[in-house]
Amino acid sequence: MFTDNIINILLIEDEEYDVQRVKNTLQLFEQNIRIKAVVSSGIKAINLLEANAEDYDVVIMDYQISGGLMGEKLIRKIKTIDPLLQVIVITKMTININDLNFANELIQAGAFWFCTKYPGDVDYIYQPTDFSLSIFNAKRKRELEFAQRSSDMKLSRNIREILSSKKIIGSSQPVQQLHNRIDKCAATTASVMITGPSGSGKELVAANIHYRSERKYENFVAVNCGSIPTELIESELFGYTKGAFTGADKNKEGLFEYANKGTLFLDEVAELPHNVQVKLLRVLQEGELEKIGSTERKKVDVRIISATNKDLKQEVVERRFREDLFYRLNVIPIRVPSLAERADDITLLFRHFLGEFSQQLNIPFPEIRDDALEILRNYEYPGNIRELKNITQRILFDSEGIITPNIVRNSVEGAPIMFESSSGEFNQILETEEILPFSDAKKILHKKYLTYVRENSNSDAHAAEQLGMAPSNFHRICKEHGLK
Repeated sequence: MFTDNIINILLIEDEEYDVQRVKNTLQLFEQNIRIKAVVSSGIKAINLLEANAEDYDVVIMDYQISGGLMGEKLIRKIKTIDPLLQVIVITKMTININDLNFANELIQAGAFWFCTKYPGDVDYIYQPTDFSLSIFNAKRKRELEFAQRSSDMKLSRNIREILSSKKIIGSSQPVQQLHNRIDKCAATTASVMITGPSGSGKELVAANIHYRSERKYENFVAVNCGSIPTELIESELFGYTKGAFTGADKNKEGLFEYANKGTLFLDEVAELPHNVQVKLLRVLQEGELEKIGSTERKKVDVRIISATNKDLKQEVVERRFREDLFYRLNVIPIRVPSLAERADDITLLFRHFLGEFSQQLNIPFPEIRDDALEILRNYEYPGNIRELKNITQRILFDSEGIITPNIVRNSVEGAPIMFESSSGEFNQILETEEILPFSDAKKILHKKYLTYVRENSNSDAHAAEQLGMAPSNFHRICKEHGLK
């Protein structure tokens, strides 16, 4: 008939004649509807449900039941035992009245539906077709609510797993302050600007803000503004329509649309070209975007979290970054501390990464000597947490069951280091008769260091990785310094 599943009914009724009326009304649907239990009071019903609520799909109850517990109080008690149980009320009270307040009170208490008993000796519930249909509809509502609750539980479990995988490790005071700041940001929808040195974990902070906020069930979209070619970044962020340019053979959804209702994380935001900055400002101001090739505007609701390791105020002064956009993005600033500022966390982080890599590489977790840990604690980590992670992987690979000081020294020595101060060009700076302008000295140092890193890397991509930069940024900086 309506469903292949049996609908199990708990009937709460203290008059035998009315019990029989319910049975008579439902007799046509006996293959689908089963009155599994009949009790004569609210107290007995609660005792039965507390023991076996999962045995029932729908409760049919007389409004004026005997035993003291009745009406809205009984409905609310049933719903506290199992919110998915659907309650249908039968009563003589509404036969001659049209009381909207009465109906509203039942619904507010949690009833799914109510109907009127015939007075006197009529053998069926009033409007028997509506009564029967209400039972099928109640079962369907129970199934939908169960599916929704299961989906919500699955989503909540997924969010917990994501947060566990993106946990910010550390117990130092700077990390505790960072956690407090993240919690405050998560409670708002304001734009956040994350600053801090390269490799300190800015994307991790952004993800924690999103997955602790009310937007946690929506998309978190991360984009590195420095890794996308300048000519493509506008179409990546805002999308385009079919025919907007050569090769645009279909409509393309931009990252703003994909992040709608969620969060868009703009890493290396200082690298945005000026024309994209203008368009981004318009989206932030108006909550609307225009695809390339379209004059229509589309509403979007996106929270923006930005990050940079540059001094954006200085970028504004030097007119490389729009001042009005800076203030739009920098509503709530968060600074992520360098590893040197949270040195108390080095041992904790090292053990955490060691555990991760042990599982990934299928290498048993090694013994760690205290004097080896001491060397790790005293290293400065110019590459911050990213560098510690790389060093940890090298240490594990070479450990052979025990981590010794020599293994740590060799692994640390394998990390990128500054070129020797005795190099010719560095001495040129110090030995000139006149003091060079700082900008000139900086260019010389940058060019020398870039050359050194390239000479000690497998490729430009490897060099960019060691410096904690996007390949496109590394290529651009090399080009600026005349390195091809």
